[in-house]
Amino acid sequence: MKVIDNKKDDEHHIDNLENLGRKGVYLIPNLLTTSALFAGFYAIISSINGNYIYACIAIFIAQLLDGADGRVARMTHTQSEFGAQYDSMSDVMAFGLAPAILAFQWALQDLDTVGWVAAFIYVAGAALRLARFNVQIGKIDKKYFIGLASPAAAAVIWSTIWSMEKFGVSGGQISWLMAIITPLIGVMMVSPVRYFSFKDISAQRRVPFFGLLAIVMVFALVALDPARVLFGFAITYALHGPILELWKYVKRKKLETSS
Repeated sequence: MKVIDNKKDDEHHIDNLENLGRKGVYLIPNLLTTSALFAGFYAIISSINGNYIYACIAIFIAQLLDGADGRVARMTHTQSEFGAQYDSMSDVMAFGLAPAILAFQWALQDLDTVGWVAAFIYVAGAALRLARFNVQIGKIDKKYFIGLASPAAAAVIWSTIWSMEKFGVSGGQISWLMAIITPLIGVMMVSPVRYFSFKDISAQRRVPFFGLLAIVMVFALVALDPARVLFGFAITYALHGPILELWKYVKRKKLETSS
């Protein structure tokens, strides 16, 4: 029975490949994904060459492109299974491997084995997070992410390094702190903690005028001091999930006590 099922799976896979060859792929969303992949690769090269701020900016650009490709695909009705898988491969590079190498080159290499193990835990967490996300599509509430999303995890790493560089702090001065933060963020990606995904926000939905004004103010703050403002956003988002879970736990305990 298993042999028959495997043959059917193989035939289905071959059919998908033949259809992909005949129909081709959608250009715009996959071009955005390729650009994000390039930004992640550029971040790795910049990290190896010691251009850490360039690497941080490259990963940030990859995040913007990653957020754009999915929205463009949905708005233009050009979603595809190929695009989803390609996006995951790009994410492993841009938000898994690139931040880990950045953290290693900037601070963790001074710690020898401890350093590369810490970086590997982050990479493994990102890969596992993306694999779990792919199998959970359509099965969980899209309002939430289960575990810290890999772009948000990458933001904690690169924004920390960028802001520390602006403060004049070198990686060697906080190598042990990075050895704690890097694997911790990796574990947070595969944790059961829920985070708001903001996917329920529609571009067609009307917003109050003051909402638009608030967005303008955010852009102004980022322009004034991008490294530290983006660091603040990244840390706030990374912490809001555990704080929300703790608040729900305390609230549940109070209800159990009162009843």
